[in-house]
Amino acid sequence: MKDIERIRVNYTADPRRYEGVTPTRRMGSSGLVMPEMSLGFWWNFGAYNTYGDSLDKMMYAFDHGIFCFDLANNYGPPFGAAEETFGRMMKQCFMPHRREMIITSKAGYDMWPGPNGSGSSRKMLMGSLDESLQRMGLDYVDIFYSHRYDGVTPIEETMQALVDIVRAGKALYVGLSNYPVEKLAQCVEYLEARDVHPVIYQGKYNMLCREPEDGHLQYCKEHGMAFTAFSPIMKGLLTDKYLHGIPADSRAALGNAVSKADVDAIHDKIVKLNDLAQQRGNTLAQMATAWLLRRDEVTSVIVGPRTVDQLKDSLTALHVAPFTQEELTLIDNILAE
Repeated sequence: MKDIERIRVNYTADPRRYEGVTPTRRMGSSGLVMPEMSLGFWWNFGAYNTYGDSLDKMMYAFDHGIFCFDLANNYGPPFGAAEETFGRMMKQCFMPHRREMIITSKAGYDMWPGPNGSGSSRKMLMGSLDESLQRMGLDYVDIFYSHRYDGVTPIEETMQALVDIVRAGKALYVGLSNYPVEKLAQCVEYLEARDVHPVIYQGKYNMLCREPEDGHLQYCKEHGMAFTAFSPIMKGLLTDKYLHGIPADSRAALGNAVSKADVDAIHDKIVKLNDLAQQRGNTLAQMATAWLLRRDEVTSVIVGPRTVDQLKDSLTALHVAPFTQEELTLIDNILAE
């Protein structure tokens, strides 16, 4: 604790943090600008990481031009832990920089016991945001997402909740995540009719999950929305971690969101992709991240590093050599095998 307090007292943000380490892109047709890489709090800012480790990652990210921080009500573990960690860091180090930051939260997945503790109802979204703001010690978030289409709640109910959240000043912008493209279109129509333009869509997109190419990317481009990609390295599968088996401390070994079957299913592909990455002078994780940013529709890629070294590796992906058409074709062929 003494070390943490010493860091808090002495921390001064790097004055050169916006000098090109992390490039930026405009968020769709809005006036908002995003860093090409955002720091995600899904898994590595809760009970599995110490507060000191989390603070180190946050400071390194901010000092290197990452100013978008992606959270949700149930990120942890346990639920709410990531927002609590973030709130503590804001209070100790970063509140003087609040105006520089894009801070997001979401609601829609499991959060509380009982039948209303999940889903996309008005009760869920509004109650969840109030608790998120309390955990983070904030008056507002910059972007609040409806985290998913739950298949039950009428679109009108969920979207009106987002409209009212903006009008109440609890969020500056709204976004959508994990919606089928046809439902996304209904959401956008409802929101824009009420002068609340959804600025961003967040979707799972990586070399092994290319569904956004079937509609979401084009829709966002046509409607002035940014697209931000989560899971760029597919929970560690698109790294060199599993090239020679399953390490004892890996997610697959611990049963955390990745299984041995997942590794076995794509092993041959990641070996070939890793060979290409080495030929390019990249790690596989760097190449996988750069591959996403090759598309103009992708405004930002969300990374969730376990360590500062992993964050450093991720940032390097923003400055690798452009892909040749031959490389892109080879990647497509490998992924199609």
